[in-house]
Amino acid sequence: MLKNTALCVLLLALIVLCGAAVKNKKDKTVIKPTSTSAANTPSSGWFTGPQSPSGDDEIREICENVEDFVVNIRRELHKFPELMYKEIKTSAYIQEVLTDLDVQFSPGWGLNTKTDRITGHGGTGIVAQIGTGSSPVVLLRADIDALPITEEIASNIKSQNEGRMHACGHDGHTAMLLGAAKVLKGMEGSFEGTVKLMFQPAEEGGAGGKRMVEEGVLLDSPKVDLAFGIHLWPALPSGTVGGKPGVVLAACDRFEILISGVGGHAAMPHLVVDPVVAQASIISSLQTIVSRKLSPLESGVVSVTKIEGGSAFNVIPGAVTMWGTVRSLTDEALRKLMGSVEDITKGIAETHGCNATVRWSPDYYPPTVNDDELWFNLGEKVASKVADSGAITPTNPTMGAEDFGFIAQSVPSNFYLLGQSSSTVKTDWNLHHPKFTMDETVLKRGVELHVRSALDG
Repeated sequence: MLKNTALCVLLLALIVLCGAAVKNKKDKTVIKPTSTSAANTPSSGWFTGPQSPSGDDEIREICENVEDFVVNIRRELHKFPELMYKEIKTSAYIQEVLTDLDVQFSPGWGLNTKTDRITGHGGTGIVAQIGTGSSPVVLLRADIDALPITEEIASNIKSQNEGRMHACGHDGHTAMLLGAAKVLKGMEGSFEGTVKLMFQPAEEGGAGGKRMVEEGVLLDSPKVDLAFGIHLWPALPSGTVGGKPGVVLAACDRFEILISGVGGHAAMPHLVVDPVVAQASIISSLQTIVSRKLSPLESGVVSVTKIEGGSAFNVIPGAVTMWGTVRSLTDEALRKLMGSVEDITKGIAETHGCNATVRWSPDYYPPTVNDDELWFNLGEKVASKVADSGAITPTNPTMGAEDFGFIAQSVPSNFYLLGQSSSTVKTDWNLHHPKFTMDETVLKRGVELHVRSALDG
């Protein structure tokens, strides 16, 4: 009898314990990071809650929890902008953050192979990796360089590097990707596959993305299957995510034209061969290329943006130089524009008795193209989850250019435009404007966009 009573008590205790365990399993799911680094404490990397890591509400909450972390990084980066292939301090700072997060990375990417045309050694790119080290592999990319612009807005984070400014949002891009690194590291072990984080130098004309592609960023084991990128976009309201399948950003190249004549006294123009007059005629004629060389159904831009020549009011110079850019939505149309620039320039220069030399950039940028299948099956759905409205904002192609296009040429890719025009603070200054201002409240949405793209991808 005593034995039977003891057995009943034991069975009753087991039933109670099992019931408590089932209740606890329903109430909370805890996924621990693989590292015990201080960067992965509950306040900085872990997540708990009733849903799995793929739960939409939980992912948003996790990304919102790193907002202060991301904003602080962005503000620190904004204070020391560095030009392409010279992002030494920026690269060191990124590496320091990744080390604190216990994220594995390899530095030294993006070496400048065009030093005869572009200054700076490069090698400031970084590739970090989170996950199992096996397929599938998703690459998330951010650019880290700044522009040669003097910032015109006074603030406590204003650029401390005179004549240089993060006027294109690359400080925000970098901060968002580091925020995604923090979140994904906290989830490591809960998802199959690998996420690669690409921090690239020299987006602003130096083709740093192409250099890293040439160095094997997409092919190094484990090989990249899909890629995603984000650009902050002042033309869209904060809380929106824009994009479309197909061409999002234009193909682009830049030119430098040297027109040589014979200089002399301005009072004796019959004794000189005037390159200034030739240049004026060339500039006017270049404006006819888009209207007369391209089909009305094609899009193109030919812009002269800088002119140099002469030293005094009474001296006709022996040579003048001008710079500009050509852009189109296809490689074919871009080549057509480039050929027309050369033909018009050299023909008019010869007519005026001058010589003309046209020099293009070392690497033209291809159009940035969103893969149709990837966009409809994943990109549009991810963006809709992040946008406050629950829907993607369709956008028209823009003549801005991005060297993310080099990545999109090689693997299926999507590129998002993250709205940042606030209704409370003026943050709709155009990109590359000396008063460009960031709406920092959207940075957490960029983190979420990265994280969802990685997990769903």
